[in-house]
Amino acid sequence: MKRFTGPVLPALIVLAVAAAGCGAVGDPRASVTVTASPEETTPPGSPTTTRPGTGTPTPRESLVAGRYQPLWPFSTPGEATKWQEAHRRDGRDAWHLDARRTALAFTRDFLRFTEIDQVAKSVRQGDHARVHVAYQAEEGPRLLVAAVVHLVKYGSGEDAPWEVVGTDDTSFSVTRPRYGATVRSPLTVGGRITGVDESVRVQVRRPGSATPVGESCCVGAGGTGSPWSARVSFKTPPGRTLTVVASTGGHVASVERFAVTGVNVPAS
Repeated sequence: MKRFTGPVLPALIVLAVAAAGCGAVGDPRASVTVTASPEETTPPGSPTTTRPGTGTPTPRESLVAGRYQPLWPFSTPGEATKWQEAHRRDGRDAWHLDARRTALAFTRDFLRFTEIDQVAKSVRQGDHARVHVAYQAEEGPRLLVAAVVHLVKYGSGEDAPWEVVGTDDTSFSVTRPRYGATVRSPLTVGGRITGVDESVRVQVRRPGSATPVGESCCVGAGGTGSPWSARVSFKTPPGRTLTVVASTGGHVASVERFAVTGVNVPAS
């Protein structure tokens, strides 16, 4: 959850689509089927981004390191550059160049929310993209949006990969810990939620680990804009950027909405 990004997009949207357009996505390297509107794109930005209030162009690496948390798939600028060099040699892992495929891979493969396997909408604005990841409704040809994943370009050049930096939240949010905060275990996680008979699960994840490094389940919640909170312990090497993900579901799918924030573990 990021409190400083641009216009907040709805986190729970029901979209009517043609039944023939609905289909799950497998390997992130495969083509993503967009079952609603195609990607909406504003005029592309340059390889640099202006830091707010300065008018000074800043490398994309600094944009991520200075304002956003690099959650996935790369943890450092060096990792992104290494992939770029390999891709230029042999074209490997081209899905890093597609914001939609990257957002789905983050949701399905990193967070392990396997039911959320479709894209309802994708909006790009310069070096930023917001991808509405969704799952199939049980009845009728509808997609239910679980989250709006925010990605930014990470690195220089037209072939800079996409990096997940958070989610845009509305009816379900993580407001604690603060985005980008330095944290230690145990960690208090909280936010606000609108819903009925919700059950909130909290996980702490880091790249390279197939399982959460910390988890707390489950907190009952409900109402309109009602606060929720949980306490979670985690164990991970120092000097890491971690993804804190809160999810809720159980009505029509195991995970129906989720929100993430990025935090840091001190080096020592």
